Amino acid sequence: MAVKIRLARRGRKKLAMFDVVVSDARAPRDGKFVEKLGTYNPNTNPATIVLNEKQSIQWVMNGAQPTDTVRAILSLKGILYAKHLQVGVIKGALTQEQADAKFEAWKVEKAKQIEANATKIAQSKAKSKATRLEAETKVSNARAESIAAKNKVADEALVASVVEAINATDEDEVEVDEAPVAEAAVEEAPVAEAAVEEAPVAEAAVEEAPVAEAAAEEAPAAEEAAEEAPAAE
Repeated sequence: MAVKIRLARRGRKKLAMFDVVVSDARAPRDGKFVEKLGTYNPNTNPATIVLNEKQSIQWVMNGAQPTDTVRAILSLKGILYAKHLQVGVIKGALTQEQADAKFEAWKVEKAKQIEANATKIAQSKAKSKATRLEAETKVSNARAESIAAKNKVADEALVASVVEAINATDEDEVEVDEAPVAEAAVEEAPVAEAAVEEAPVAEAAVEEAPVAEAAAEEAPAAEEAAEEAPAAE
């Protein structure tokens, strides 16, 4: 039976996770499998890989053929390097203790690389976030300045309209105050006409004055006539 090490899909749509399984090459992708070796989650950065190293090395040594994706996973986790060391032990090139020590040193170095890569990714994310926030801040400030300018124009227009209304009100009050003065002038006009009409009466009185004086002059003449009347008797 041809045996493959491959991925079996599980998880939600667009959030798929995979099991690393050993199965018959003729079986469906998500069908029955012989053994589960670990999990692979590509939704994280870097991807999360959990493997049973001992069983993985055993199946690779027994001739199980990984798919291309699983080969990359096994290489990343050092399974293929461990296979290489085990072949050296079998050929007598090195002892099992030496092979184990080399494998442990390789894992330590690989862990440092992965940690450095994770730190680099985190810094890149933080920088990208800061840049995005700065750009959003600039846009927000520009928008706030635009709104403030519009509000200033609106306020100035409102103040101008209020001042214009106040000025118009003052002009109306002045016109209303001047109207009674004009009416008073109109009322005083008949009084002046009456004074003009009374003027001929005064003139008539002046004209009658000589008549009175003539009557006064005629009065002594009458008295003299009366005195002369007894003499005639």
